[in-house]
Amino acid sequence: MTETALTPDRILDAAEQALTRFGLAKATVVDVARALGVSHGSVYRHFPSKAALRDAVTERWLARVSGPLGKIAAEDVPAPQRLRRWFDELIAIKRRKVLAEPELFATYRAIVADSREVVLAHVEALSAQVAAIVADGVRRGEFVAVDPGATGRAIFYATARFHDPSHAAEWSDPAVDQAFEDVWALIARGLAPSSGRPAQAKPRRA
Repeated sequence: MTETALTPDRILDAAEQALTRFGLAKATVVDVARALGVSHGSVYRHFPSKAALRDAVTERWLARVSGPLGKIAAEDVPAPQRLRRWFDELIAIKRRKVLAEPELFATYRAIVADSREVVLAHVEALSAQVAAIVADGVRRGEFVAVDPGATGRAIFYATARFHDPSHAAEWSDPAVDQAFEDVWALIARGLAPSSGRPAQAKPRRA
């Protein structure tokens, strides 16, 4: 490959292949450069360090999660339906990555562990998408009046067992889907407008 044909995306493609083949500990910038047929100095002109290249790979991988979810968050459908579909898709994406590509997922988990700032930005972006759906639901009268930002973060973290990779070993448990339904029922009841909530028992008079 000529220097003029070398682009950040092509470098990232080669980096992903190197990581898949050699793993995080053994993959080097030289491996990436060799796969592209260029010098490692050429790679460094686009990414100043191995850490910068690793973070860029992580960002692109995480964008494959946040991208489809962002489209759901922007849909013009009732907020309760949209919020549930957003979480269903998030869980489905994570499960596909874990169950269909376990070796690649293990590599990416290692990368993510070394890219804390990138991951925190990703989590904030996802929480913001949830907050946007909540805010729209409040505006439409489909959700009770709440602080969208705080509520979005709370819902995201309350459901972490079902989408956070640190809980991946639990996802093959046959009971995990029902556990999610139980958690979701609580979330749905908490967000429902007053008219949609079950009546509270009145205290007995003495």
